[in-house]
Amino acid sequence: MKYRKLWIGFILVIVISFAVLGYYGVEIYREAPPVPENVTTTEGTLLFTGQDVKDGQNVWQSMGGQEIGSIWGHGAYVAPDWSADWLHREAVFILNSWSEQDFNKPFDQLDEERKAMLTARLQKQIRANNYDKTTGELTVSPVRAEAITEISKHYTSLFTDDPAYEELRDNYAIPANTIKDAERMRKLNAFFFWTSWACVTNRPGSEITYTNNWPADDLVGNKPTSSLILWTGFSVIILLAGIGLLAWYYAANKDDEIDRANLPKKDPLLGLQPTPSMKATLKYFWVVTLLIVIQVILGATTAHYGVEGTAMYGFPLADILPYSLTRTYHVQMGIFWIATSWLATGLFIAPAVSGHEPKYQKLGVDVLFFCLLIIVAGSMIGQWYGVMQKLGFETNFWFGHQGYEYVDLGRFWQIFLFAGLFIWLFLMVRGIWPAFQTQKESRHLLGMFLISSAAIALFYGAGLMWGRQTNLAIAEYWRWWVVHLWVEGFFEVFATVVIAFLFVRMGLLRVGIATATVLFSTIIFLFGGIIGTFHHLYFSGTPTAVLALGATFSALEVVPLVLIGFEAYHNLTISRATKWIKAYKWPIYCFIAVAFWNLVGAGIFGFVINPPIALYYMQGLNTTPVHGHTALFGVYGMLGIGLMLFALKGLASKNVWKDGTIKFAFWSINIGLALMVLISVLPIGLAQTWASVKYGFWYARSAEFMQEPGMDTLRWLRVIGDTIFAVGVIALGWFVIGLKTGSSVKGEIDLADDDYPEVEKREPVLQD
Repeated sequence: MKYRKLWIGFILVIVISFAVLGYYGVEIYREAPPVPENVTTTEGTLLFTGQDVKDGQNVWQSMGGQEIGSIWGHGAYVAPDWSADWLHREAVFILNSWSEQDFNKPFDQLDEERKAMLTARLQKQIRANNYDKTTGELTVSPVRAEAITEISKHYTSLFTDDPAYEELRDNYAIPANTIKDAERMRKLNAFFFWTSWACVTNRPGSEITYTNNWPADDLVGNKPTSSLILWTGFSVIILLAGIGLLAWYYAANKDDEIDRANLPKKDPLLGLQPTPSMKATLKYFWVVTLLIVIQVILGATTAHYGVEGTAMYGFPLADILPYSLTRTYHVQMGIFWIATSWLATGLFIAPAVSGHEPKYQKLGVDVLFFCLLIIVAGSMIGQWYGVMQKLGFETNFWFGHQGYEYVDLGRFWQIFLFAGLFIWLFLMVRGIWPAFQTQKESRHLLGMFLISSAAIALFYGAGLMWGRQTNLAIAEYWRWWVVHLWVEGFFEVFATVVIAFLFVRMGLLRVGIATATVLFSTIIFLFGGIIGTFHHLYFSGTPTAVLALGATFSALEVVPLVLIGFEAYHNLTISRATKWIKAYKWPIYCFIAVAFWNLVGAGIFGFVINPPIALYYMQGLNTTPVHGHTALFGVYGMLGIGLMLFALKGLASKNVWKDGTIKFAFWSINIGLALMVLISVLPIGLAQTWASVKYGFWYARSAEFMQEPGMDTLRWLRVIGDTIFAVGVIALGWFVIGLKTGSSVKGEIDLADDDYPEVEKREPVLQD
């Protein structure tokens, strides 16, 4: 009964938040930018059909989609944002055409008065919504049709093999003949036009475009709306109020200091005898270590493409592994290894908590492992064939590259992974269920453990909610269910519960305190986090109400992160509580690093870009990967490493680790990550923000700006942080291997001796 209010609060947050998310999801379906049946000129000439636009979306997906440039600000950062780039080129073409026709000189040579006159004329024409809902026809003026033709020629030259575009292709890291078929190229141009049309066309009965006037471009009248400014101010007020309330709560309910007198005198895990299924999780961690190393290599390759375009120190690597693929693999590997580490930790924890090994549990763990290997290898092979344009539209959708960042793998592999997660959930439930009968005091904590496990399996299913030719605005809505709710949401809840279980199992935390803390933390996190999903959708063809909700609740997401220092201090205190706990120093230090990066990466760098007015200018700039790297690797990556180290320690609890290599790895990874961001990615992002505010988003992403000598120098500076980071990751891999070979081991604890002296032994202690 003492947890009743917390459970009621948890249920209310879930029900109300998803009701809001669902209601406005219906609105997004209803108000998404329409795909016209036909695009024609006012003179009746057919330019392309709606099917051309839909097929063009599939062409864009097959070449890498959001991994090669971006659309509506979502995607990669080396090539331009295609919607913003097309829009600005279209505006410049029309203005120059009118200027030559009326004044016999280019637009740039006109006086300010004539420029203003032509600009006003352009905005009146280009912002008018000429889509007829009853007929499905979109009509454009003859001059706009000429612009479409001219820009199509530009993109055709860029994506094929026009020698005149070789330097520009290199600047964009796009190999020659990225699109190998003329008909595919025509359809890709139709899709690019549609995405730019949504950016500049006012919604029916409104003076605001489908993308809420994004991207910033004075020529077409895209400027911040009053709603952007209003809700930015409101989000700051909400943030300050939330911090104040949570600070009051912490002060009023401050936990007592750790009672060292009641802590276990000896390590409770020393006598742990790993079950067969627990031992079977070891191979998961070998794969995790391998994937981390491969991900870092691919990340360095992707970053290098930013300075050398289509080569690796002169070697034409892009011919076989272009930027869009290295970035795809880099992002996807991060998701794979982090998820694998967390899933394996869950499989390790379940029998340890319940004290019961279900029949055939090891077989299930082994089957799941090989399923995950097939998914990783199969999806990567399919993506290579897709990007190399060797698959048709439908085959690419099912087995190749879907083009959506973080969910790039083909639909077949998505379904396979979805099924694998339910296999994992089944193994978790049968492993933990006996504890409900034997551990009555822990039932509430066990309940949260199972709920978070079920959420991980269920919410990946959001990635199956769009089809091959679903409207991009609707596909983005569901994509962020996966990225924000699955990756950033319920995995974090799961991790919170797992860490609580670890500390309870080790006698460092009472069950009552752990349960209340987990429930309260989950309520606070999900209260802002679920509806806060909308902050990713400000400019993705969504109604204004989404902007208001996203701004408000994304500010609340930051509230618990501001006071995350309490968690860091608590974990640091635990790491120093007794002599035996020092054996778990580095897993606990990883949790301290998680708290630090939660504050800096998710909190500070996240809130810098989240308010509507900030994101209006910053979305799609290098300020986004600043948040992405420090939050994804700093928080979830370090948490995955910490959980892996805890499990490895539990698999050979008597083992005494050598500190040298793991200490070097820990500090190198964290220092390298900080330097990577602070001396390279962040300065580039801030410079781009200045360019976006002063000249427009198109300029901030242009080759003209990005290839300036100063920007090139900043990109090269990233080598410093990347190198330190990579060396740390290699050291981590070496340490994990050393746990098997014995090189990371300096002895074992003698259980027969009450003082637990070390017995020098140099033999492998981890057994498969």
